[in-house]
Amino acid sequence: MNIHEYQAKQLLKEYGAPVSDGRVVLRAEDAKTAAGELDGPLWVVKAQIHAGGRGKGSFKEESAGEKGGVRLTKSVEEAAEEARKMLGRTLVTHQTGPEGKQVNRIYIEDGSGIEKELYLALLVDRVSSRVSFVASTEGGMDIEEVAAKTPEKIVSFSVDPASGLSAFHGRRVAFALGLEGAQIKQCVQLISTLYKMFVERDMEMLEINPLIVTDKGDLKCLDAKMGFDGNALYRQKDILALRDETEEDPKELAASKFDLNYIALDGEIGCMVNGAGLAMATMDIIKLYGAEPANFLDVGGGATTEKVTEAFKIITSDPNVKGILVNIFGGIMRCDVIAEGVVAAVKEVGLQVPLVVRLEGTNVEEGKKIINESGLAVIAADDLGDAAQKIVKEVKG
Repeated sequence: MNIHEYQAKQLLKEYGAPVSDGRVVLRAEDAKTAAGELDGPLWVVKAQIHAGGRGKGSFKEESAGEKGGVRLTKSVEEAAEEARKMLGRTLVTHQTGPEGKQVNRIYIEDGSGIEKELYLALLVDRVSSRVSFVASTEGGMDIEEVAAKTPEKIVSFSVDPASGLSAFHGRRVAFALGLEGAQIKQCVQLISTLYKMFVERDMEMLEINPLIVTDKGDLKCLDAKMGFDGNALYRQKDILALRDETEEDPKELAASKFDLNYIALDGEIGCMVNGAGLAMATMDIIKLYGAEPANFLDVGGGATTEKVTEAFKIITSDPNVKGILVNIFGGIMRCDVIAEGVVAAVKEVGLQVPLVVRLEGTNVEEGKKIINESGLAVIAADDLGDAAQKIVKEVKG
């Protein structure tokens, strides 16, 4: 789960990390009051969406002279006017794709004198199963671009959970960032704060870009992006309360409410599978035979008929889906339950595209019987390869 920058800044502030003072604006008429509560003389107006590259992005139907989703203003009135211009419009960045995202929230904060822009991030390293730090002197840029063009400017290391974080980790970051004097002590404290927050709040990713050295020589978190482990949200009630459902894919949001593991993709074949590994294999074999999966969907090992029905409805709600492949290997999951769910879903929402079903395992004969006696135009498959070839053939015509 991701949160907005202003929410991330508030969390940083609660833990004692240095951030600018700011106010969130949800309605244009409140922008002037919010800006007036800040000292100035510079006010930064930032569009709040769950995507990076806001400053380099552009609004659809952008007027002459407008530039990006982050704007520097020099008066309360100007800040309020820029906030009014951005609210309700669609911002397109390299991360949103061409469809963009609607701006429903604006963050106005005090401007900062910037001496140097740096990059700092914490993330879960899946290879080492540890929390890792990534630091670079190239702040304010996309870290992917830095990694591609000047990888030597990125320093990365992980923290051994047995020994935990030590001051030398902070000093290592400080030296990698070229800090000196009092900044080193500030960096050691900041690293300790961020690591504590990362672990306590079950984060997956914490990115400070840029981390700046101000014109007074102090460190400050000028921007912040946070992602949280969805499997741990049951013990992070206050974080869960920050969820902005308008920023999420409607299909993924619907799936989460039924405890379905769904990720939307940009292909044409909808997939419904039980088990993450089998789902990945199903996606791979679809690509092998010349098509693209429209989604990752794992209905889990204990799905009910109702969950399967909802899963099917979510797949068919995607206008890009031109065919559906149901691939079930019944272990804990019973094939007859899947079959009942598919039949119920098709009867409820209709079937406008080809459907291939491959069942194997527990109660497979009962499942096949349910499908065969349903009267539905379902194409049966003997194995995964056969299923993939059949659905690709149907979709490709």
